[in-house]
Formats: sequence, C-alpha cells, structure tokens
Amino acid sequence: MMIADLKGKNALILGVANDHSIAYGIAKALSGRGANIGLSYASTALIKRVVPIAEELNAKFCLLCDLSKDYDIKELFSQIRTYFDQIDIIVHSVAYAPKDELNKSFVQTGRHGFLTAMDISVYSLIAIVNEALPLMCEGSSILTLSYYGANKVVPNYGVMGVAKAALEATVRYLAHSLGERQIRVNAISAGPIRTLSSLAISGLGTMQKKIEKNAPLGRNITLDDIAGSALYLLSDLSSAVTGEIHYVDAGINIMA
Repeated sequence: MMIADLKGKNALILGVANDHSIAYGIAKALSGRGANIGLSYASTALIKRVVPIAEELNAKFCLLCDLSKDYDIKELFSQIRTYFDQIDIIVHSVAYAPKDELNKSFVQTGRHGFLTAMDISVYSLIAIVNEALPLMCEGSSILTLSYYGANKVVPNYGVMGVAKAALEATVRYLAHSLGERQIRVNAISAGPIRTLSSLAISGLGTMQKKIEKNAPLGRNITLDDIAGSALYLLSDLSSAVTGEIHYVDAGINIMA
C-alpha cells in the first residue's frame, strides 16, 4: 500500500503564526513523514510564537520575510540556499487584508486595502515560486490555502473573497506555466477554523455552528483534517494532480 513518504524532502513553509495556524498543522505532518522543514514568518511580532515551533519540528531554519517586498523575498532565498540545495515542497499559507477592510459593506472597499489583499494573498505566491524555481526540480509540489468565499459570498469576508478567487485562478495559471517542468500546484479550500487571521472575521462561531448542523459529515474540520489532505497533495500519491482546488470542509460546499 502506498504511503506519503517524504523522507529527505526539503519543505519551505510560509505563514506559520502559532500552533493553531494551518501552516503549523501541515508543517507538523510533513515533519512526521520525514521531510526537512524550513519556516518563514511575516513579522518580528511573531518571533516568540514561531521559534518554539521551529524547535519542536527541528526546523533547519526560521527566517523573517516581508512578502510585500521583492528584496526581502530575494534575500529569503539567498539565505535558504545555505540550508537547502533543493526545494521539493512549498506551502504558501499566507493571506492578509487590513482589518478595517473586513466586516463592512464590500462597496466601501478602499483602494489601499484592495491592493494590499491582492499583493500579500495572491501575488506573493507568484513571487515566491519565481524565486524558488532555480531550486525546484521535477516532481516538486506547491500548495496554497483558499476558502469557499472565493466562489460564494460569505458575510464579513469582503475583499478577502475577491483575493481568494484571484488566488484560485493563480493556482490554475501557475499549474499550466510549470507543467512542462513537472512541478505541480494545488490549493486546499479549508472550512472555517479558528486561527489568528480568522479571528478578524466576525461571525466565525456562527458559521461553525451552521456547518455542524448542515454539512454532510455534521462536524467542523480540524488541523489534522487539512494536514492529511496536504500530505496527499504534496507527496507522490498525487503525482498526476495539478491545478486543483481540493475542499476540506466536511462537505459543506456541496450544500445549497
């Protein structure tokens, strides 16, 4: 029986914020299957939370990178080259919009908030992959995180819904662009889960209660649920899967 064996694979995880973040759950699963883990975090304010995670996972590095700056991204990969001679896996668990752009009428979205959401949540994936390409090889896999708000209107999600829609389109275009190199690009569309970023969205608890009542599986998801699907998409088990949006949401997306 085939298993997700990642022994000796080098994995770059972007977006770890604390031990409740989706990136942490995926990083822990990858480490448990033998992958060498390298972490990148967004700001110095997160150091106290991220360093213990790096130690727990025996990460090869834990590096600061402001994904809104091209120079920082180039410097990140300059530093990564001292630890990894190859990158087999990239996990892009990054999304951001100014808090004041959420929880208000979408028509009131400001130009700065819109551009910031698109830059950090979408363009950063393109920029990261472009810099990583010299270190990637045939069979490498890239994973990003989306949400159902990309396809249907979710109250209080606002500009992030538009950003996630753009992210899903980016997954498809990157999959096509990198296909000739045999590099795969996919996304997980996870159901609502309590993370540092999701706490900025009003009504999260209400959404979770509705999922428990209406989803086919009658429950909310866990970090382990997401991590399990990530292992599949990042390993050779999904060697012919690319450009896909894989739902991990207890089935709520199929319900009217």
